[in-house]
Amino acid sequence: MAQTLAPAPGGPLGFGARMGSMRRSPGFQYRLQQSAVDILAIFLILQVASIIFSLADPGTFAFTSTANLLVAFQTIPLLGVVAVGVGILMIAGEFDLSVGANYLFSSLMMAQIYQDYHIDIWLCAVIGLAIGTGIGFLNGLITLRLHIPSFITTLGTMGIWEAAALFFHGASSQVFTPPNSFMVLTNGSFGWMAGEMVWFVGICIAAWALLQRHALGNHIFAAGGGPQAAISSGVDVFRAKMIAFSLAGGLAALAGILAAANVGDVSPEVNSTIPLEAIAACVIGGAALTGGRGTVLGIFLGAILLYWIQDVLLLLSAPGFYLTAFVGALVIAAAVMYQYLQARRT
Repeated sequence: MAQTLAPAPGGPLGFGARMGSMRRSPGFQYRLQQSAVDILAIFLILQVASIIFSLADPGTFAFTSTANLLVAFQTIPLLGVVAVGVGILMIAGEFDLSVGANYLFSSLMMAQIYQDYHIDIWLCAVIGLAIGTGIGFLNGLITLRLHIPSFITTLGTMGIWEAAALFFHGASSQVFTPPNSFMVLTNGSFGWMAGEMVWFVGICIAAWALLQRHALGNHIFAAGGGPQAAISSGVDVFRAKMIAFSLAGGLAALAGILAAANVGDVSPEVNSTIPLEAIAACVIGGAALTGGRGTVLGIFLGAILLYWIQDVLLLLSAPGFYLTAFVGALVIAAAVMYQYLQARRT
């Protein structure tokens, strides 16, 4: 039987006592563990400090300059969109190391089909998204049907799709000159906001609705948190994980398409750090490597913080090798912090 708190002498239970009781309740503790309140607090502190420093010395540290903000709004989504897909897959208890190769191959095929065959650009974009989603679907099929760890599966397919990009196109860059209507939607600006950031925010809202307001989201969390228990409860774990794999592939392709529109070409030299940076953004945002935990807000802020580190170091004229060192240190610090906070709340 639930224990009822007795009113304080002389009146009803005080507000402070009620708040303390709520904070000690298991439901509140669970919601706190699943929230992004920790990363949000860190994010706000770091942003305020950066803004103050920039206003104090704008000549040396141009953090708030229009040019720096525009580059940030164009660059953050290229990793962030990938990270959302990777994060959903991590919540489902799986990994995808092939998102960088998918990012390259899907956008390369889209650009090559458009430039060589002059097919409608929107149809080419759909083809690119279909290729990316298909790669994710194939990763899931191999992993789940053959019972191979997703880390191994996607490590193998990463090499396959990197080689496929070179086989179909060669080592030279593919020029991509889409019509103005496509550029406005993918690389335009909406007031002070870059088009890429609008895509990123919209995708985050859709991902939040999927995970928090749809039964499939519950199934994805259950599949990652405890597959056997989920199966016993009637959850179709295979379906939930296959959808997560497909979403990761499709969002990697979308990020590649946005990048192609931004740069104006696609280079077959894949950025091999994309998968690790996407996973890092998710870990910094509070996603568990073991699955079953993570938030879209945390992933969103994690992607921004990764860029923030690189941006601040570049503005301070730090050597390039500092970038990877700080990113690695931040990932370790984030993992340690979340383990500590989780232990305190349980």
